[in-house]
Amino acid sequence: MLFCNLSPVEQFAVLPVFPLVGLISVNNVFVLIALIFVFFIINLLILFKNFDFNKLYGLYIIPTRLQTIFELVYKGALGLTKDNINSDKSQLFFPLIFTLFLFLLSSNLFGLVPYSYTITSHLIVTFSLSLFLFVGINIICLKTHKEKIFRLFFPGSTSVSLAFLLVPIEFISFNFKPVSLSIRLFANMMAGHTLLKVIAGFSWTLVGLGNFFSYILHLVPVLILIPLFLLEAAVAAIQSFVFTVLVCIYINDGLNLH
Repeated sequence: MLFCNLSPVEQFAVLPVFPLVGLISVNNVFVLIALIFVFFIINLLILFKNFDFNKLYGLYIIPTRLQTIFELVYKGALGLTKDNINSDKSQLFFPLIFTLFLFLLSSNLFGLVPYSYTITSHLIVTFSLSLFLFVGINIICLKTHKEKIFRLFFPGSTSVSLAFLLVPIEFISFNFKPVSLSIRLFANMMAGHTLLKVIAGFSWTLVGLGNFFSYILHLVPVLILIPLFLLEAAVAAIQSFVFTVLVCIYINDGLNLH
């Protein structure tokens, strides 16, 4: 009955796998990130094993299942980049957008695998990712526009009298972007997994009562788990899409000052 006594947030605990030196240790978050990257490398090696870089055509004329999935994700990320970054340099950001979307999608979906771990359910992970992207976008904006970057805080066709009100609002809104970006992903992933754990724990508690009626009754939350699991998988994909779209919009704002 240990499963029943666990808190729904126990699944998000950061646990050391093995210590290295002093306070430094390898935890389950690091292990899962490493597994995701290994998963990427293995699939890319399988996908490109017969690729001929000296020829003009692509991988296979009749695509395999893996190539079909890869092409769908590739075209989706390319469409996101072109539709949301209105600049001649938009394709320069495609590798970033493509990699970011694949990483977030894999991280979210891996958390649905039994006995796995959801790294995007931790605010420190999502905030660190958002902060690094935010700093990188600002560096690109500063390099592109130099001192004109301050136009981000002073909308065009605005009177000077309104500047004392609008500039602080724009400044706070601008610097709050990585916070809102990280909280949105973290909250959605944590809430969904917590709900699944609560319902699964309730079903297990009914089984533990030991009578025939409770054993039959436990099938109700089990049946509820099936559509919720599918919904959580859809949320995982949607949140990866939303995060990537917002990053594209932030890049577009940095390249095209208002």
